[in-house]
Amino acid sequence: MPQHETVASPDIYGPGTFVDKEFFPAPQDASRIFEYIAKGTPGFTQDKALWDTVKFEGSEHPVIPGPTKAPLVAAALHAMCGVVAHEIVQDRDGTPAESQAVTVNTDHAAIWLGTIFAATIEGKDMSEIVRTKQLPKLFERDFEGGFMSTPMRQRTTALYKTKTPGVWYQLHGSLDAPPVLRSLGIDPDYPAKTSEEAYEYIARRIEQWTADELEMHNVKNGFCGSICFSPQDWSDTLMGKRLASHPLVPYSRQSHAIPTPPIPFPKFSNDKRPLAGIKVVELVRIIAGPVIGWTLAALGADVIRVNCSRLTDLNVLQLTLNTGKRTIDIDLTKEEDKARLRELIQGADVFVQGFRPNVIARKGFGVNDLLEMAGNRGKGIVYVEENCYGPDGPYHERPGWQQIGDAASGSSYVMGRSLGFKDGTSVLPPLPISDMSTGLVGALGALMALRDRARHGGSYRVTSSLVKADAIALEPEIGLYSPEVVEKSNELFQWGHIGPEQFVTEILLVVMDGWKKVFPQYFESGPESLLTSFEEGPWGRTQQLKPVVRLSDPSMTPRWLSPAIPNCYHPQDIQWL
Repeated sequence: MPQHETVASPDIYGPGTFVDKEFFPAPQDASRIFEYIAKGTPGFTQDKALWDTVKFEGSEHPVIPGPTKAPLVAAALHAMCGVVAHEIVQDRDGTPAESQAVTVNTDHAAIWLGTIFAATIEGKDMSEIVRTKQLPKLFERDFEGGFMSTPMRQRTTALYKTKTPGVWYQLHGSLDAPPVLRSLGIDPDYPAKTSEEAYEYIARRIEQWTADELEMHNVKNGFCGSICFSPQDWSDTLMGKRLASHPLVPYSRQSHAIPTPPIPFPKFSNDKRPLAGIKVVELVRIIAGPVIGWTLAALGADVIRVNCSRLTDLNVLQLTLNTGKRTIDIDLTKEEDKARLRELIQGADVFVQGFRPNVIARKGFGVNDLLEMAGNRGKGIVYVEENCYGPDGPYHERPGWQQIGDAASGSSYVMGRSLGFKDGTSVLPPLPISDMSTGLVGALGALMALRDRARHGGSYRVTSSLVKADAIALEPEIGLYSPEVVEKSNELFQWGHIGPEQFVTEILLVVMDGWKKVFPQYFESGPESLLTSFEEGPWGRTQQLKPVVRLSDPSMTPRWLSPAIPNCYHPQDIQWL
């Protein structure tokens, strides 16, 4: 295999970007990226014999709009999960990890990034359900609170040109747009009849602010938002430098915790999946956090998702990201509910939380709170947290969503350049890449921590970051596709319009259309189908994407045993399986 090389491409994709000197087919490039990330991940095996168990397959050319290799990064992370899964099985059953095989289809890894629309309900395609506005009819309980019920609310979360020449800004409604708009002097009840009219109305007012003024305004008011940095501008910030000092998958044994003994993995005759018997409490929202437990559930874990009363969530995500889980409702303003949550955690091996740093600690469920609980019970715990900006640094406690990670890292800037804009116009990446990848990073960290707990004892902390999950794909060692390669993808898939005004789900619909034209076999019944079916469930007969990683032993390969369920579906007093 020829050596991979990149060349600086400031005139193509902007400052701090690097383009491949030579094109490599996706499976071959994924193998290289796997080795690059594996080498840079503390705690991941450096045994080349285990690396050689990994095989990538799939189409040669990129299968998403734009120049980033996010699907190949995701494919590499899925493969790493497979390798650690085999290490766990070896420790549990004695099956040599090097005798097993891990297979990842890079097309599957790309489509996985758009999982939420790669589903069917009673034979109806999710994309069509969304387009025809039938989605709200599927839910008895509204978890969205009307956060996108008007054009003005819809376009509060979008990219806008600022008064600063060449700099755009990611505005974000954070599921409650009116306060954000009012703070900026914008009438949230302006009677815009269309999303285009709303975008133009907001844009005229945002352009009166400089990028720095918007940034300080949002910091002062505690709102989401981010300057759309170029990759170089982001890496030059103090926060960018601080985040760059951490590995993509940061996990560590908590040496200050009360010592606890090794906890071997349980054995079950009827379930050979690597995490069978592992118990996970998930206190999360939206996508990144739920992906962590969703991934662990496919590997065999018993996952209880806890939804906090009075907090808004997205209805559509329940249809896929709650697969394999059970869900309950907890109100953290009530002492009896907090006591119930502590009772669940008392029996858990993993605790996943997706709130801003220190927010959950003020409720009594911070990392040190759970380390104390684990020490008192004599059994270590794995504490997994996902946030926007990483484990420390000046932005550490700022709120953030997927779009904020895209803007801060430089991903939105690069996407805009790839679409031909030279004036700083920024556009969201085509999928919820940072959300999905951040969840996958959290799951991989949890797997390595559980493996180490079984070998050495102790408690562990895992952190995963939206900005870091985006930034990895912009590193020179990963490389960006050249404009010529991007154009080949455009010609093949005939992507529809993608622009700065669009919300992530609108862009995802464009991408799904392209995939279903070029890859119909992946979405239909047959030997190449990537879908798994559930005949009965709360929404009837459903289909969704299978887990990406395939292990050589079918009894160990990831799969979900139960269909997706609504949030808050089970009684609060459910017990561990």
